[in-house]
Amino acid sequence: MTGFIAVLCNPDFPFIRNALFAGLLSSVLFGLLGTMVTVRRIASLAGAISHAVLGGIGMALYLQATKLAPGFPPIAGAMVFAVLSAGIIGVVSLKAKQREDTVINAIWAIGMSVGVLFMAKTPGATDPSTYLFGNILLISNQDLLLMAILDVLVLILSWRFYPQLEATSFDEEFAQVRGVPTTVVFLVILMISAVAIVLLQTFVGIVMVIAMLTLPAGTAATCARSLAGMMLWSCLFAGLFSVGGLVLGWTFDAPVGAMTVIIAGIVFLGAAVVRVLASRKLG
Repeated sequence: MTGFIAVLCNPDFPFIRNALFAGLLSSVLFGLLGTMVTVRRIASLAGAISHAVLGGIGMALYLQATKLAPGFPPIAGAMVFAVLSAGIIGVVSLKAKQREDTVINAIWAIGMSVGVLFMAKTPGATDPSTYLFGNILLISNQDLLLMAILDVLVLILSWRFYPQLEATSFDEEFAQVRGVPTTVVFLVILMISAVAIVLLQTFVGIVMVIAMLTLPAGTAATCARSLAGMMLWSCLFAGLFSVGGLVLGWTFDAPVGAMTVIIAGIVFLGAAVVRVLASRKLG
């Protein structure tokens, strides 16, 4: 730990500080959006979106390498695929509930397959593992700025529309009767989650972003008594997991994203076991 702090304070290693800031900024998104994803039971939707963005990344890399669109960045391609996937899933979820699982699985598989196909046809070596598993040490100042802007946006929306979020999360039918625009709330959550997933995949990668959207929130559910409390605890746990993963990853020369998710998984399973044992004692 002392060695990590020394490196953190060393001006020759700015990428370590960027990684730390990225972990703290992403914890806000993981905490707030993860709570909504978990409470509304739409983790599978977020999972499909997170995997579908590989198609946009592969397309952007191909367009860049072939000079068809040399200024088209991978994050823009990912954003296009994420928003399109969220829109399709959202419409299907609202209009044809019985086909929801089929469409989710189709988007999941097609998005990844399109990405792999584009990368295979991209001139030069293109390794998809960087995008699948992420590398927080490659976070740039621009990434940090985008995360900070999205953090502020999500915080403002969560505070301003908290009653609507709470109502639609626990009793959507009652909220609809009371005049809450449940459809709009659902689509906005889905779209913001799609944008956040594009940014967060840089941190833990496409494969593991869904884990960090659910594990901190799942852990928070064991000690929170309200939606606001769950959001707060989820942000706290996400921050601890992110910083812990960075410290252990640097100390043991291991992938930071993988270490972060492993820590989150161990704490989540531990909290679940404690909760089960406590309920048995009370019973």
